[in-house]
Amino acid sequence: MKPRPAGRDSQVMSLHTHRNDLAPVAREDEWPFDRIREFYLYEEPALLVAIKHGDRREARRIINHLLVHIYSAGEERSELLKGLLLELVVMISRAAVEAGASQTELLGMRFSHLAELAEIDDDEALAAWLRGTLERIFTAMERHQSFDVPVLVRSSLGFMRQHMARELTRGELARHVGISPGHLTQLLKERTGRSFVELLREVRVQAACEMLLQTPRSLAEIAADCGFCDQSYLTHVFKALRGMTPKQYRDTSRSAEVINGTSKGSDPSP
Repeated sequence: MKPRPAGRDSQVMSLHTHRNDLAPVAREDEWPFDRIREFYLYEEPALLVAIKHGDRREARRIINHLLVHIYSAGEERSELLKGLLLELVVMISRAAVEAGASQTELLGMRFSHLAELAEIDDDEALAAWLRGTLERIFTAMERHQSFDVPVLVRSSLGFMRQHMARELTRGELARHVGISPGHLTQLLKERTGRSFVELLREVRVQAACEMLLQTPRSLAEIAADCGFCDQSYLTHVFKALRGMTPKQYRDTSRSAEVINGTSKGSDPSP
């Protein structure tokens, strides 16, 4: 194994604040690019999840980890590495588009990224380019999402609907979407006008409404399926949000269906 150039360790330490968490990098002097690509492919799924969830902190951590491995290749790096990093940026851009960023804006960025990368010929510039590209993509995502319901809110609502039948905590939901509980509370309040508890109740009551109309289930069964502790609590919350009891809601809807059915039945068939 070739000795690492003097001063290399200090550069690596500056790139990653959790250096002690990293296992020693096994490298083959003959094929350093293959080792870097292997690590990149291993980390890629986690990086794409972080991008889609808008989690800058986790994305930065993974990028810094990748840069540590790039530095470990010493002087054996080649132009192939630039191709790998460009491929990484393309994957990040695609994930950002799926998360709501403007495809047109990110397409324009790709051309500028390519031109910038072609001019890079030293380590510090390479690291700065990759970090700067990541930040610009995140900014593009956030700018677009400011005009729409953020991806994190949609993800939160989907998780609530999927797990509403059991006890669900704010901390669990925050971990699922990749942000802190405090940030989650602020985001939900800003975008929906409701707290976590209020939004979960609304999700459960909405599901109860659908079951009341579409199924013959008893109120006790619906209460259990929607995450209410019992039928009485379902009735209490349902009336507070809908202005009537679940039974009144079901009876009223059925009466409307009968009237509509009678009206349709009075029309002669063609």
